[in-house]
Amino acid sequence: MRLLLISDTHIPGRGRRIPEPLWREVDAVDVVVHAGDWVGVDLLDELAARARRLIGVVGNNDGAALRARLPEVATAELDGVRLAVVHETGAAAGRERRCAARFPDTDVLVFGHSHIPWDSVASSGLRLLNPGSPTDRRRQPTHTWMTALIDAGELHDVVLHHLERTS
Repeated sequence: MRLLLISDTHIPGRGRRIPEPLWREVDAVDVVVHAGDWVGVDLLDELAARARRLIGVVGNNDGAALRARLPEVATAELDGVRLAVVHETGAAAGRERRCAARFPDTDVLVFGHSHIPWDSVASSGLRLLNPGSPTDRRRQPTHTWMTALIDAGELHDVVLHHLERTS
């Protein structure tokens, strides 16, 4: 099972559109995971229509229309991997400990908010992934997203993809 992990698209707003390489990933994967801060409902509708499966949550910049359609926390079991998605996890210091306590029955937690890519493992074994942003890099050198594979209950081949600045 192939996954695409994205967050903090901020469309419209800071980002005007999803970069074409990311749309190619949407078309190629089995599951698209969006960790919030969509900003407009058009992207939600477009991803929902185009993705084989979409798992998404609301972010702090998402208004009432998105809040009516998306949860604050989403969970799913994907080929034996227990996934949770949330927008904010708080400060980087102590993140693994806090998230392991908040999500004790989770194997992989996808989050966003900071626009800073993150890949770590808590002492409990919880894998924490933040794909950054494909449209609003803030202080990062490139726009980013992640892909991963799930096979027989294991997460493999987590790759952080970089795209030079786009409009």
